[in-house]
Amino acid sequence: MGKIFTPLVLFPICILALLTGCNDSRSTVPLSADNVNLIFVSSPDLAYHTTGDIKPDTANLTDQGLHRSLLMAPFLKQQVLGGKNATAIYTLTPMTHLQTDQGYPDMAAIWYMQQFALLNQFTLPVDAAGTTYTALSYPLYSAYAPGSVPSGVAVPGSYCPDCAGLDFNNTGGNNDALVSGIITGKKPGYYVFSAPWETISALMTQINRLFGYNLNLPSNFMGSNAVYAISIAPGRSASLFSYDTNLDPSASYPPLPSPVATGACPYALQPRFSTVRTGGVDGAVIPADINKNQKIYIIRHAEAHPDPTHRFEDGNYVGAGQWRALALPNALRDKINPDMVLSIDPGQWAFTGAANIAYVRPSLTIMPYAVANNLPYYLVSSFELGNPDEPRLASNYLFTGGAFSNKTILLAWESSRIKPLINALLSKYGGSNLSLLPTAWPSADYDTIWTVTLDALGNVTVDNDLCEGIDSAGLPATAPQY
Repeated sequence: MGKIFTPLVLFPICILALLTGCNDSRSTVPLSADNVNLIFVSSPDLAYHTTGDIKPDTANLTDQGLHRSLLMAPFLKQQVLGGKNATAIYTLTPMTHLQTDQGYPDMAAIWYMQQFALLNQFTLPVDAAGTTYTALSYPLYSAYAPGSVPSGVAVPGSYCPDCAGLDFNNTGGNNDALVSGIITGKKPGYYVFSAPWETISALMTQINRLFGYNLNLPSNFMGSNAVYAISIAPGRSASLFSYDTNLDPSASYPPLPSPVATGACPYALQPRFSTVRTGGVDGAVIPADINKNQKIYIIRHAEAHPDPTHRFEDGNYVGAGQWRALALPNALRDKINPDMVLSIDPGQWAFTGAANIAYVRPSLTIMPYAVANNLPYYLVSSFELGNPDEPRLASNYLFTGGAFSNKTILLAWESSRIKPLINALLSKYGGSNLSLLPTAWPSADYDTIWTVTLDALGNVTVDNDLCEGIDSAGLPATAPQY
């Protein structure tokens, strides 16, 4: 049975630890930069969570859980890392942990690290000459490890050598191998892990056994405010540190520190466009397997490239993107009313020429919207975004087979692939002299919404009448501070 933690009385962790067999006292000092520091953050899931952090019907974070994650970030940065930079951030690969009878992926763990990631600097080369650019945006490692790909998920042609995340079930001992490699590598730094308590507890226990540290680990879940660290000194002696964040987040959706400027759609970067395919008109034929009574709103991921050349690429978005993501529920209110949200699987990876990345930003962009509106959250995992046939595969997945008939969906996608997938849909209707979308997406446009509507007969309309209405140029460069 899972355990729900209800903090009726706020005992210090040092006292609670005595009751659970762990006699390491609560730490109030940051970890030493000279050590290999393994930092464990338990993200809430349906089995183990602080009361009020998880929605039982969607297995998604609540407003309170979202707020806790935002408040957790500065605590980790200042109280645990002492203001220093993270060395690596590993999160649960969401599709390895499906919850409820509906099989919702566990997006809590990856979101739990997003605000923290935006408080850490990352440097990448941005041209062939080796010029580098440093941004407050850290990659989140969440890619699949060999053997950990669940049934129904596209098996990658190859696996990311250095951006794999955590497997909920530790399939094939991948989690153990990951952390063991860090320990034996003896590179000092701060390695942060975010996953449900089941995974975190098992991982700490296994490392303690494999390396003979004889640490008195916690045997019970102590709530989402508990953070643990195994700090390994150069001489390979290890100590357990326990931190109590003492967070008391509001049950309301976390407000932004200042308002985000909004306005009408300017249509400056993408001029207004609309096209229709009606069966029997201009030679168009309605595909036999097309969905009916369906509407999909397609948005681009949030701001991602802080450098002027737009070549900084760590798979995540940047501080301005966090403002956009957190502002989306308010910006889209009264504009759209979806039944569910969809995005690409953040377990996918890509080699950018400068770094291996897990492609997390589309899925994180609409996470706050799903939380604020208590919507089911699904990931598109049956094909890879980098597949050359992706436009056709995505179009077929989204618009055929009947699974999404009578549904209204908000979809966050990679910008360069939005118009090709729409064109793949339009091309299924055939016809003559019927406009397709120009495939380029302006690099500065994060605001446009493309709407695809299928009526009761399967006729399709595509337009970009809507926009998020967020002033991209007015977004702060650094993430909102909580």
